[in-house]
Amino acid sequence: MTQFFTINDGPIRLREGGELPTATLAYESWGELNAEGTNAILLFHALSGSHHASGFNPQIPGTGQLWQPEMHEGWWSDMIGPGKALDTNRFFIICANYLGGCYGSTGPASINEATGKPWGSAFPHVTAADQAEVQAKLLDHLGVGKLHAVVGPSVGGLIALTFATRFPQRVKNVISIASGYKTTVLNKLILFEQILAIENDPHFNGGDYYDNSGPLYGLALARMISHKTFVHLDAIERRARQDVVQPDDILVWYRVRDQFQSYMLHQGKKFVRRFDANTYLRINDMWSRYDGAHEGDAETPADLFSRCAEAGQKWLVFSIDSDFCIYPEEQTELSKHLEDAKVNVMHLTVHSDKGHDSFLLEPDYYTPHISWMLGQA
Repeated sequence: MTQFFTINDGPIRLREGGELPTATLAYESWGELNAEGTNAILLFHALSGSHHASGFNPQIPGTGQLWQPEMHEGWWSDMIGPGKALDTNRFFIICANYLGGCYGSTGPASINEATGKPWGSAFPHVTAADQAEVQAKLLDHLGVGKLHAVVGPSVGGLIALTFATRFPQRVKNVISIASGYKTTVLNKLILFEQILAIENDPHFNGGDYYDNSGPLYGLALARMISHKTFVHLDAIERRARQDVVQPDDILVWYRVRDQFQSYMLHQGKKFVRRFDANTYLRINDMWSRYDGAHEGDAETPADLFSRCAEAGQKWLVFSIDSDFCIYPEEQTELSKHLEDAKVNVMHLTVHSDKGHDSFLLEPDYYTPHISWMLGQA
């Protein structure tokens, strides 16, 4: 069940100079917090994910039609529960929808009380540091002291890194999956293509589109650009061969010619029913500019990760050898920075043909190592 935490102890001043008078975070939790408040695990979701990581949730207040049936089942149900990797018999797991999100947290579609209208284009830029700061307030509200672990796949791994380095004394273990230390030039360009796709949609209207249909074509195109980096091309080919070209797969002049184009167009069309374009822009922008040292207010990686060493943190870093989104070389770089700072780190490579999405699809590859890391073995 989704719960809501509102920060109302004064204006929330964001790293890039923006400000929100208040902010609400939607979150879910599983398991029970112990009396000392030390058995909590903070989980960060991926770019287009949500706080609904486990179980069945058919409705989230305030999400309207975005909460599509495909979202009702938690995205990591195979990893969270009694006896699973994140064992709810032992741990209290928390996952929150990001600030700027569209699944219950304050975001561009939320009403700006000063105008009575959705924030739209006026919603400020958010950074990984902002996400870490507001989630620290959520932990305070819940009575959580030192976290047993932070866990983050993909973009969630970036925020897990930032939380662990901004609040090193609050984190015992860090599990980073298919993530990195600093956004590469390649990913910056891929993200920029997606931003342009949305901004150039004639219905975008600078981000103030909530009175009309919105930039559906641009958001669909953005998702198509990203989807081929999340799913290994061999997997796309296997999935697409099961489909047939739909009769309505006609653009203006061009008619879709094969199952692969039809499959990708279907992914784009499906995505626009469940996500908000302004949220997609905010998170893409956050990811595009990500630099771990900068988010942690450090001069160098050594300065940043020395905090983790001093706090006695242990890190588990997963690579996926078929990942075309955040390449294994990026986890190698992260692990090297950690080793140089004398942090206790283990770097493992998952051999998979599923690409970046392996962490969603193949729990058996991750569970034994995560269980060991959390002291459950």
